[in-house]
Amino acid sequence: MPVKIQINGHEVQVQAPPASRLLDVLRGELGLKGAKEGCGEGECGACAVLVNGQVVNSCLIPLGQMEGAEIVTIEGVPVDSALIQAFHDCAAAQCGICTPGMILAATALLAEHPQPTMDEIRWGLSGNLCRCTGYGRIYEAVAQASTGDAHG
Repeated sequence: MPVKIQINGHEVQVQAPPASRLLDVLRGELGLKGAKEGCGEGECGACAVLVNGQVVNSCLIPLGQMEGAEIVTIEGVPVDSALIQAFHDCAAAQCGICTPGMILAATALLAEHPQPTMDEIRWGLSGNLCRCTGYGRIYEAVAQASTGDAHG
């Protein structure tokens, strides 16, 4: 039986076993490669997507639980968004493995706290691991996106 979901604003019906991981469906059946396989245990955030506005690790979620869900992947974030621009301006992305999950976690954070404190930014991104940047530039990018303060 197909599962109806909304992906990045488009309704789709997915023909896959209900126990299939959402991550595998996104990457395989739907060709959305932004969510990455990191740990496979929900610890790193590389596979993070938004489900009904909440950050979830898609490696832990079975497709069968997604019936009617609104899912946003990194491919659904406008390339001209303030957050994408801030990541660019602050050189917050390096290898790129964590970047989609970080941006989606920041999107959810900014929806709930439009002008977060640095502690709120740290907490909001705490489910996402980065091995390259040391987090400072990522936190700076989220703060910049929240204020609209652009670096030259």
